[in-house]
Amino acid sequence: MSHNKKPRRGGASDADEAVLDAFVAYLTLERNRSPLTVDAYLRDERDFAAWLGPGKLLGATMSDVRRYVMYLAGERRVDARTIRRRLSALKTFYKYLKWSGQRADNPAADVPGPRMSDRKPEHLHVAEVERLLRTSVAGRSDFQRLRDRAILELLYATGIRRAEVASIRIHDVDLANRTIEVTGKGDKKRTVLMNKAASHAIQAYLGVRPRTDDQSLFVGRHGRCLTPKHVWRIFRDIYDVSGLQKHATPHTMRHSFATHMVENDANLETVRELLGHEHLSTTGIYLKLAMEHKRRQYDEAHPRDRMLEGGEQRKGRK
Repeated sequence: MSHNKKPRRGGASDADEAVLDAFVAYLTLERNRSPLTVDAYLRDERDFAAWLGPGKLLGATMSDVRRYVMYLAGERRVDARTIRRRLSALKTFYKYLKWSGQRADNPAADVPGPRMSDRKPEHLHVAEVERLLRTSVAGRSDFQRLRDRAILELLYATGIRRAEVASIRIHDVDLANRTIEVTGKGDKKRTVLMNKAASHAIQAYLGVRPRTDDQSLFVGRHGRCLTPKHVWRIFRDIYDVSGLQKHATPHTMRHSFATHMVENDANLETVRELLGHEHLSTTGIYLKLAMEHKRRQYDEAHPRDRMLEGGEQRKGRK
């Protein structure tokens, strides 16, 4: 069978689904993974199952995994970071099958992921963020407008992920001290700081928030909590009418937060803790961006090169 084709709809067979159901139970009960993490694993396994064809998931070979990686990179043009994440999901899945005695090997274990490029994280400039935060979508109610403004202010003020925004409960927010306790990857909790603008935006939103038994900070018109997908749509609706041209997502606000903090001489360890990075090396990418910013400021401020340019121009006129 040729694998160089698009995944089929409903590619997972009943047998595949039974294995995936058991895998979900393992991740939830044995590994204590969050629902968002479990959903991500499940999407990746189903995509691989659809590409393989019905009933082939359990017996996939190393060659299958290699060709799937090539297919993602070639025909689908998936970026290297996403491919590595999907490959990691496959390694975990087949490790589980080996652990549970359903396979004798892990066909994904020795398959290398694509090399990561040195691509810098995309971020918005301060003026672009300011423009975005001034934008509102026509036809929205006061409740929606104030809620959406609070979400965008919070994304930029804290650098938290959209899943973390959706998981905030009312009791996690301390407006007096301008802190929020958020639940990050692996259900790890951390306290983040927010600026006055975000605090005021949340306070204004709480004044019109619907009465509901749901304790989530951000809710919809019917009083039910927003999902990460809702947060993404709210961002995109505002971004689409902002007039900004570059590609951006809620995660771009996270990169913008970190970049602007480091550019303004925030301690890298502090930024690491606020972002919830486990290792300082992960946060270090923002140092390179900050150095580029400082280099531009230096070139604009120091007069020596302009002296030389002026002298060359005067010589040319003789």
